[in-house]
Amino acid sequence: MIDKPEAKSARWRRQAGAALRRLRDRIEAFRSYVAARDPVWLAVRRPGRPEIIAAAITVVLVGGFLLFLALFDWNWVRGPIGRAASASTGREVALKGDLDVRLFSWTPSATVRNLSISGPDWASQRNTADIERLDVAVRLRRLFLGQVEVSSLTMTRPQAHLIVDEQGRRSWDLKPNRPDDGRGARLPVIQRLVIHEGRLTLDEQRRGMTLDAVVSAREARSPDDDESGFVLDGKGTMNGEPLTLRVTGGPFINIRRDRPYAFTADLAGAGSRLRAAGAITRPFDLGRFNARLDLQGRDLADLYLLTGITTPNTPPYRLSGGLTRDGARFRFADFSGRVGSSDLSGTVEVNKVGGRRRVDAELASRTLDIDDLAAVLGARPRVTAGGTVATSGAPGKLLPDAPLRTERLRTMDGSVSYRAASVKANAFDVRQVRLGADLKEGILKLDPVSFAFNRGELHGTARIDATKDMPYSAIDFRLSGYPLESIIPARNGAPTVTGRALGRAKLEGPGASIHDLAARSKGSISLVVPQGRMRSAFAELLGINVGAGLRKLLSGDQSESPIRCAVADFKVADGVATARTLVIDTDVVLAQGSGTIDLGAETLNLKLDGETKKPRLLRVWAPITITGPLASPALGVDAAAVATQGGVVGALTALVSPIAALLGFVDPGLADDADCGNLIANAR
Repeated sequence: MIDKPEAKSARWRRQAGAALRRLRDRIEAFRSYVAARDPVWLAVRRPGRPEIIAAAITVVLVGGFLLFLALFDWNWVRGPIGRAASASTGREVALKGDLDVRLFSWTPSATVRNLSISGPDWASQRNTADIERLDVAVRLRRLFLGQVEVSSLTMTRPQAHLIVDEQGRRSWDLKPNRPDDGRGARLPVIQRLVIHEGRLTLDEQRRGMTLDAVVSAREARSPDDDESGFVLDGKGTMNGEPLTLRVTGGPFINIRRDRPYAFTADLAGAGSRLRAAGAITRPFDLGRFNARLDLQGRDLADLYLLTGITTPNTPPYRLSGGLTRDGARFRFADFSGRVGSSDLSGTVEVNKVGGRRRVDAELASRTLDIDDLAAVLGARPRVTAGGTVATSGAPGKLLPDAPLRTERLRTMDGSVSYRAASVKANAFDVRQVRLGADLKEGILKLDPVSFAFNRGELHGTARIDATKDMPYSAIDFRLSGYPLESIIPARNGAPTVTGRALGRAKLEGPGASIHDLAARSKGSISLVVPQGRMRSAFAELLGINVGAGLRKLLSGDQSESPIRCAVADFKVADGVATARTLVIDTDVVLAQGSGTIDLGAETLNLKLDGETKKPRLLRVWAPITITGPLASPALGVDAAAVATQGGVVGALTALVSPIAALLGFVDPGLADDADCGNLIANAR
């Protein structure tokens, strides 16, 4: 008995055999029909006089055509070929020398002498290309498959003159109206390339770049021939500084599209140096490669001149990582190195989206030097043996004055995220940093801007409109829990003031730098200390209680007085901050103030007038003054008020008695507590 699987297999074999027999019968029937009745077949098997005459004519025509091609002088068609090429490219294409074409081969070839391609109308003073001699051969079998494969290409004394004008027009772009998708050129496979005495010049007017390079490509003459292969070696200038470029590759012998082609590149100029060693993954598809990239220079912002990518100002840097290109997308991945005194690692991706360049970066530092970050904000970095030192750029000033390059921000879009896990010891006691940025069509948004201190945090956002030459910025920063002892220095190892500060700065205005923005800004600045403590000696001196204050100060008294509240609230207009509220309320003195801070000049002009809450002898009736530059303010006493009080005391001495004169230095202490809750609530 046959089981079910075997029965199915036997049935399938019987059906397949029957189908094959039917197909064979049909083919045999069709063959018999053609042999018996088809006129073409009958004419071929038994040709008559007409068929013989037609065949002879065909052979003669084909033979004559082939003989014509063999004896044809191709120089007769140089003009028509040049005119056709000119019409196709919109340039004048001229074949000024002999043209020789060899068709009867499996690798048809041609030789062109003195070929020239003119420049566009806006750069017509020089030809885009001149070639003294061009020899090219292609594979015929590949042409039948619709593919172009160059078996051999030899150029003798080729010269290419490339120009980019201020509008970004490129002289070598034969189709200028076609949008640049950034994917790179895809050339036909060239199995053997030889270049004799080539020359390439570049005039990039937007970046002030010029380059004059020699180009050569040749086969190895011996196994130890180090000069074989492709070489482009040039020198030039970049914004008046020297520029060098060297690109090398292996010999163009039996190159295959599925075999990577190795290359090296070394570009130095504008204070930067880029070195790459890698391979084009599919030769002659320049839109795909991978390489090891090393970058170093004095300022990352200088890379804009070499790459067109906008980066912030930084101290000197050195970075290394893997660079890959896949069409329009470049990826500098898993790089690491140092910027100034800080380490930096991450990934940067450059792409082209909607016709605009887009840059996205994820960056991180294990340890950040805060002065390196200050350079990003416009400070002037200076690297020393102990690390980076950042200055504002102007002597005695705090706010950076380096201008923002708005024209660079408008050339690209992108986003950046940055995180510093730790921060080197610094005057502000910053411990961690987190930043985020988004740039789109010339508008830069910073969110978040976050600094974590040993105690307290600073969070904020900023918006910079760089769509015009003069940027307009708006910032909103909030400070929470920052210790006063980190602001006010200790005395004899002990803090003079303790407490937690809350603050907010909300400003907007035009300005190309942080200093310019501050000098033209409007908005508000506030600082609040809800509660704290102050050395009793300094609390007494707030009200110029000379007797009690000096006694405690000279005796080394370490006792403290509570701070009920401290509020400083300023309205800012045209870069000048005017005090709306300036109050320091302690248990012994209520100090109220007035005055201004000039953010443009970076100077203070403030007065604090203290009123004692307890009876005091030897009180000077004069306000405390805080004047001078923000970087080094001076603390003093209003001399005019002291002179006035001295005059009153002198009059009492002359008119009444010395004992009565003491009344001029006595304060009964009638000051009330400030309404701290209301003051804090109204501070903006």
